[in-house]
Amino acid sequence: MILFDDSSWRTLRPLTLTRPVGCLRVGILTIGEKWARRLGEAVSYKTRPSLAELFPALPGASRLWVNGSVCPTDELTAAVSGLRGGEALLAGEVPVALREREGAPLESWEGVPAGFARRTYSGAVTRIEYPYQLFACNGAEIARDFELLTAGRPSAPLGDGVQVRGNFPVFAEEGAMLRDCLINTADGPVYLGRGAEIMEGSLVRGPAALCDYAALRMGARVYGATTLGPFCKCGGELDNVVFAGFSSKAHEGFLGHSVVGEWCNVGAGTSVSNLKNSYGEVKLWDYARARFRATGLQFCGLIMGDHSKLGINMMINTGTVVGVSANLYGSGFPRNFIPSFAWGGAAGFQRQSFSCFAEIARAAMARRDMPLEDAQSRLLAFLYEHPDGE
Repeated sequence: MILFDDSSWRTLRPLTLTRPVGCLRVGILTIGEKWARRLGEAVSYKTRPSLAELFPALPGASRLWVNGSVCPTDELTAAVSGLRGGEALLAGEVPVALREREGAPLESWEGVPAGFARRTYSGAVTRIEYPYQLFACNGAEIARDFELLTAGRPSAPLGDGVQVRGNFPVFAEEGAMLRDCLINTADGPVYLGRGAEIMEGSLVRGPAALCDYAALRMGARVYGATTLGPFCKCGGELDNVVFAGFSSKAHEGFLGHSVVGEWCNVGAGTSVSNLKNSYGEVKLWDYARARFRATGLQFCGLIMGDHSKLGINMMINTGTVVGVSANLYGSGFPRNFIPSFAWGGAAGFQRQSFSCFAEIARAAMARRDMPLEDAQSRLLAFLYEHPDGE
């Protein structure tokens, strides 16, 4: 199975500067993981040349192409799995899936190939086109993923002193650790992956998910719909936030209606506004248009690309977009769009050498006993010279 990037990769920046669309996390799983589990097929990616080394497309006799921006449901999965060689599935004008003819591989999918039969899917489709849709759709996707991951399986025992209130379930994988915390499932389920930990005094409202080895620090307050990706460490107050993975917000401070990439850090005491003083509509920087775009949302906080850092006691404005490997610090409110590799804050920005940013990335990854691989370094070097990923 190949998950391909359609035009949505441009509007999903900065998150897609470092990953294919199908590697975005929404709910508990990434979009690619959702399709792989439902269809029982290995996943590879057809993406931009800058990402191809890290995310190669694998050969196959009769490959299934799936739009990486489309989240599966039971009904959509059935329609996709029913495709025969030489058939394509569309939802309106949105390409959803295509099955190659035996022995006739395609190089890309930029329209239904000549001679392919068009099949129409008339059901509802969840398509992720903008970063804020990741937190806006997160509650519904947690519910779908929860059912997919836990069906027919018993939860591991919860720890001592854990109080659960509500009608939705709590599911803990083997090795998850909970102690002396309160979980409210009145509005949705709560999922804990292998080695995930909820420390003493934490308050969690579902729907919520802690992926493998994610941790909530003591006294954390978490509102739904929030996801902590693998190895994330969070404290303070969270409200409808999606962490991709390997990132930290370990201390006090508020973060709401936001998406945080991988290898990011939010310093102690830093808070993000998710509501304008005017109660007006939030606009976000749109990389594809090179200007701010109305979101239709009243609540929207921060969109932060991979490897970016926020210093201690910072104040981040409503609707702020931070690119890849930015390093922000100081008092006052930085502007609402901070480009990749920016260094500074409200007083202004400068551009450091690439080696400086690479060294920070290596140090951050070393804390998780992971190296900055050569292919990852080459991608960051490309983005340093081509900040829009083009």
